[in-house]
Amino acid sequence: MAHTDMSMNKVIHGAFRRDLDRFIAALDSFPVGDQRRAQELDRAWANFDDQLTYHHEGEHETAWPALQKIGVTPELLATMDAEHDTMAHALAVTRTAMADLVSNPGREQVDQARAAFEQLRTVTVTHLDHEEAELEQVYLDNVDDPAIVEMGKKFAKVSPSRGGRFFAWLLDGASPAETAAVKGTVPGPVLTIMTGVFGRGYRKNVAPVWSR
Repeated sequence: MAHTDMSMNKVIHGAFRRDLDRFIAALDSFPVGDQRRAQELDRAWANFDDQLTYHHEGEHETAWPALQKIGVTPELLATMDAEHDTMAHALAVTRTAMADLVSNPGREQVDQARAAFEQLRTVTVTHLDHEEAELEQVYLDNVDDPAIVEMGKKFAKVSPSRGGRFFAWLLDGASPAETAAVKGTVPGPVLTIMTGVFGRGYRKNVAPVWSR
């Protein structure tokens, strides 16, 4: 596996942070009563909700067993799972707020969605910061360990449609260091096909939401 200065895990975290900031900025400038804008944000929300849920469920099922094999304590991973549960609750609250916004994009609904995203950002960023403080160096130091290599292979076993949407989302607004980490991990031809062909839906339906 290629060696980079940043793990793929941290790159993914960067995409979550970007989207949360984008949602809050979009709600701060939301034109009350704009049904079309509510539907646009809902498309971006559907992607974000799926990506975050898939990520933390995948960590529990695939990453944690690999990390235990290289010495990470079950106690630390249990703490991470508890933080995931807090995030899942905040996701559920935000899911309801977004459904209400789409149904009626009034002032109250906009404010409720804004508050839900603020709480979701708080608990998510707290968890991401904690996880990186505890595990980022572990990932970097053990990149060639068989357990981590096998973990990467398991994460890579996704449908082309999910993989394409994931990489298109991951690179949308990524920093140069994040982009370099992705390109240092995923072979160039694979990344080109995934984002160019299978990431078309994200580029067409979600990325433009953030250009307004």
